[in-house]
Amino acid sequence: MTNFIFKQLINGEWVDAANGGLWPLVNPATEDILMEIPFGDAADAQAAVDAAAAAFPAWSRKTPYQRAEVLMKAASWLLEHAEQMAVITTEECGKPLSESLAEWRSAANYMIWNAEEAKRAYGRTIPARVPNRRIMVIHQPIGVVGTITAWNFPVYNVVRCWAAALAAGCTVVGRPSEYTPRSAMMMAQALHESGAPAGVINCISGDPAAMAQIMLKDARVRKISFTGSTRVGKLLMDGASQTVTKLALELGGNAPVIIFPDVNVKAVAKQAVAWKYRNAGQVCVAPQRFYVHSQIADEFTEAVTTASRALKLGNGLQQGTETGPLINAVQRDRVEALVAEAVAGGAEALTGGSRPSDMPRGYFYAPTVITGLSDGMRLYREEIFGPVMPIIRFQDTEEVLGMANATPYGLAAFVQTNIMNTAIRMYEGLEFGMVCINDWLPATPEAPFGGIKQSGLGRESGLEGLAEYLEAKTIYMGESP
Repeated sequence: MTNFIFKQLINGEWVDAANGGLWPLVNPATEDILMEIPFGDAADAQAAVDAAAAAFPAWSRKTPYQRAEVLMKAASWLLEHAEQMAVITTEECGKPLSESLAEWRSAANYMIWNAEEAKRAYGRTIPARVPNRRIMVIHQPIGVVGTITAWNFPVYNVVRCWAAALAAGCTVVGRPSEYTPRSAMMMAQALHESGAPAGVINCISGDPAAMAQIMLKDARVRKISFTGSTRVGKLLMDGASQTVTKLALELGGNAPVIIFPDVNVKAVAKQAVAWKYRNAGQVCVAPQRFYVHSQIADEFTEAVTTASRALKLGNGLQQGTETGPLINAVQRDRVEALVAEAVAGGAEALTGGSRPSDMPRGYFYAPTVITGLSDGMRLYREEIFGPVMPIIRFQDTEEVLGMANATPYGLAAFVQTNIMNTAIRMYEGLEFGMVCINDWLPATPEAPFGGIKQSGLGRESGLEGLAEYLEAKTIYMGESP
């Protein structure tokens, strides 16, 4: 059994909070306290930034091949310990064990891909207008990177930015969610034990506002990568103006799912249920507003209602669990209120619509299918982030395109159709950063991930994601006088 260390990693040392603070970490499936985690403040963040800044010159001068060795070793470490770590992740976030295990195994892919791709961060030579001049472009690491990540994917949210930043030659100060800190601490341990020098990777735990302010105000932090709400993203944008800090923001979503009548309804309904309730709907790219053509709406609604009612709700560590609890009471109560408001306004919950009466402990909410919504309801307009499937009928292609785009969010969208012209009209017309046609998973190491409108700025993953941790420098060389 591996001896995992659940403390802050600052400058190569595992440390408690400078102020002695502790955070009681709760299992959302049982409401039991798992353990107490160090919970610091600005002092810890400042120490981590100091360490990252001191480590940056030497790390940035290493070749991408040398940095890749650390990442490749870390990937092997993750795969070796994935089953043990998956249990710990499920304990703190509630998702089924199979989902946690998939997340850890996927994390190794992000390490490997970035380790290899950083070797191909090529520059270029630009033909000059005169014969005695040379123009070149080179790419260099941006500097110290701060990351503030969310609890819903405590492994994936961390690894996609840490792996790219480290591969590019940046050093990292990572602040995971207080609800799921141990997953990030294990990720830091993987890198630390795989040869990352002291200060290259720092993992801190503590007050989010105080730590974010240190990242914003210290000019040595050249970029902040944030995963979370649009409200907090806007606050970071305001704060970043103090030092013109570069931001990557992955914010809220309200993903439409447009289902055309030419599909296999039963097959699509089965897929829709599986992906809607993944991580209890707590997914930024979760399929949310289901627009179903009126020709197949009754058949689809009946199929997903039956399947939703049959889902096994429970502790993610229990065999056979298909969907787990919400992360905390605040999130559960919010989802409960959204559904209650909609029903009071005339919507109908065909299944679910309440907490399960036989599960008095844990932050559970029953998988819910709801119809009869109007576009003025909060359940329709806002990101639900819970196990609720709203179904809206449509008849016309242009009509549904307008309905799908009528949101301030623009992260992901989904389309189900077998007609190529319809698919093209949809993916060209949908105002979202990622569009899935007959697909449900817009995330992979080799492709860019990110949204438009109020769903964020910048991209993670892919060539575009790696480039965001590099600065382009133009070199002009003239003839010696």
